[in-house]
Amino acid sequence: MPTASAHSMSSPDILRGALVSGAINAVINGVIQVFLLRGGVSIPLSVDSISAGTHTVLGSAVPLAVSLAMILTAVAHWTLKGPKRPFFPTTLWLVVKHGLFAFGAVVAGAVVWQRLAGTVEVSEAAAVILLALVAGIVSAVVNYMTIFEIVSPT
Repeated sequence: MPTASAHSMSSPDILRGALVSGAINAVINGVIQVFLLRGGVSIPLSVDSISAGTHTVLGSAVPLAVSLAMILTAVAHWTLKGPKRPFFPTTLWLVVKHGLFAFGAVVAGAVVWQRLAGTVEVSEAAAVILLALVAGIVSAVVNYMTIFEIVSPT
């Protein structure tokens, strides 16, 4: 299968690639979470205190989302073939922007969840699935936004 270059990519091509990237990242991060969360009987999704000191699913989702957003933005730039905008300042700004976006989205979602549902305990398997979904969604969204921005004309 020929590799698509930046100048030949349309919005549906970018979306298709982003969805594949999201699925792959969901599986990889799901496997990683299986090893990280192994041994826990139940894990709270969130707790009603910022300094609880308790491991929570949504608390783990924040650094996962931020790090994935920033790393995958840079990786998308370096792996895209063909003409594209320069890394500095375009993609470097996207790295910061996507990290902040991921942080805000996950923290806001966790706060709203805690407010509406309170502390809910989930099984280890459910925690793994939720964290894998976060990784997949972040990966797909960031991949799409990055490639769309760096191949678009100024």
